[in-house]
Amino acid sequence: MMPLISVVIPVRNEAQSLPILLDDLTALRAAGAELIVVDGGSSDSTCERVLGRVDRLLRTAPGRALQMNAGALAAQGEYLWFVHADTRVSAESVKRLQEALRERPLWGRFDVRLSGTGLPLWVIGWMISLRSRLTGIASGDQGIFVERGRFEALGGYAQIPLMEDLQLCRRLKAQARPCCLRPPLTTSSRRWEQHGIWRTVFLMWRLRAAYYCGASPERLARQYRRGSML
Repeated sequence: MMPLISVVIPVRNEAQSLPILLDDLTALRAAGAELIVVDGGSSDSTCERVLGRVDRLLRTAPGRALQMNAGALAAQGEYLWFVHADTRVSAESVKRLQEALRERPLWGRFDVRLSGTGLPLWVIGWMISLRSRLTGIASGDQGIFVERGRFEALGGYAQIPLMEDLQLCRRLKAQARPCCLRPPLTTSSRRWEQHGIWRTVFLMWRLRAAYYCGASPERLARQYRRGSML
């Protein structure tokens, strides 16, 4: 039988985080979901640590859009669920997704919280979720799910180095508002903690604003790399 859900997980050097996510998804796989990991050239033990725990392990050149499209192409499920390797998925979130898909939404996403402690990180997660509910646009950290036929009809993710998630959501939103789910997924706060909480927030706001004003994703990717190294 065709699985209802194919979970597509793009990875690169996620030997520590990925097995934890796969633990979270064990029950979903036992219920018939398909798990696909797409490695973008890991130099650690990522691939070795998933053997026997997923249905497909694919290898591509690095690039999140490229990896997710490769996973989607190999998927058999009615719905594609794109989940980042550093995400934690609760049993309640899995149950809510299964319930929501019975209503046959075109696409959707989850609210999100950050893994770290402290009020600033809680506020950032709350703001990301609120912004997404108001705008109908989601980031990749929010576990975007989409009906596979519609994803294919849209040509999948654009092959761009940054903002591929926003670009897909804009095209999907033109056809339907997203199905917004709780409870939230938990995404790693390492980016904010490593580079500074508010500096990372301002960098992402600036890049997002520039994208909406027409800046090229290639230029924004260079700015993101420079900003992350400061």
